[in-house]
Amino acid sequence: MAAIKILCVDDEAAVEQLMRQYFRRKIRNGEYEFFFAQNGVDALSVMYNHPDIEIILSDINMPEMDGLTLLAKVNEMRNPALHVIMVSAYGDMVNIRQAMNNGAFDFAVKPIDMEDLSLTIDKAIERINFIHETQQEHTQLESLKKDLTTARDIQQYILPQAFPPFPEESNRLDIYASMEAAKDIGGDFYDFFRIDDDRVALVIADVCGKGIPAALFMAISRTIIRSKGMQYTDTGKCMTESNLPLVAYSADCMFVTVFYAVYNMKTGLLAYCNAGHNRPVLLHSDGTTEILPKPRNLIVGAYENASFKEDTLQLETGDTLVMYTDGVTEATNLAKEAFGLERFCTTLSSLADKSSHQIVDAVRASISDFAAGAEQSDDITMLVLKRK
Repeated sequence: MAAIKILCVDDEAAVEQLMRQYFRRKIRNGEYEFFFAQNGVDALSVMYNHPDIEIILSDINMPEMDGLTLLAKVNEMRNPALHVIMVSAYGDMVNIRQAMNNGAFDFAVKPIDMEDLSLTIDKAIERINFIHETQQEHTQLESLKKDLTTARDIQQYILPQAFPPFPEESNRLDIYASMEAAKDIGGDFYDFFRIDDDRVALVIADVCGKGIPAALFMAISRTIIRSKGMQYTDTGKCMTESNLPLVAYSADCMFVTVFYAVYNMKTGLLAYCNAGHNRPVLLHSDGTTEILPKPRNLIVGAYENASFKEDTLQLETGDTLVMYTDGVTEATNLAKEAFGLERFCTTLSSLADKSSHQIVDAVRASISDFAAGAEQSDDITMLVLKRK
């Protein structure tokens, strides 16, 4: 451990000898390292050459620059680890009080009680160590914050960002999606990819938990589901085969809810597997809404022997399927009221003639208005498919 550097500022030569004699063991053991100056001007020069000095023992009454002026100069340095202990005659309480009001850490009176001064220095060292620990923790937090910002950028890069995703199919379908993390990084994700000339796969999912663990499991889940989706055309089979490796990767009982669908652009038929996820809302062209049936499949990544079944849904021209995570319906306002599925459907009913992008923007605006400044507690993710 490095020695505590102490600057003693006093125009009396005997003070230096007293300090060296009384603290000789600590000096010899490398615990203390003393520096000496005769006035404030000399002290500033010593501090310039030794910026790691952390304790100043300063007399108040000195030539050229007194202790109060030196204290003012030290305050301008804005170093929270630099502690000033003022020393003056017992009868000089006016100046001592002024020094304490101006930010001195403590004081000692002449003739100096060396035992009491030693305790005062120990107290200052204890506080200095606390400040260093706090500064180190702050540095670590700043580093973590930077890492989280980088992770957020990477996560957003992982999710498809180009819309429309299949511009060559713009006459047959309209897709848009967004993910707004509650923290720097989240556990929600969406995805879509082409299966063949007429079919595209769509995924929306919500990993349990938040933060870095959920984000890592999210990245693994997306990769596995996309890989299995290219191998198995049956959506239930895709989820069954995705479940096995995700169980193996799951730590601390992590799992993911998934709505996985394969949409036929030619026929409008949507084959899907809802693995414990929120029930999507089918918005018809006339503004009526229909909530898909409750999922009959388990969550993904929790049970090794789970099997998953496929269901189908026919989309007519103008129909829109709105997929979402629970961050939408469970968004709360300042009164702790939930946005809710009913309010969500009411919002959608006025958007039947809108594009998928406009629908997502309108729902997000409605949630924001409802929340009225309440903190977002969960990721808000939507994936919208419209048959044209």
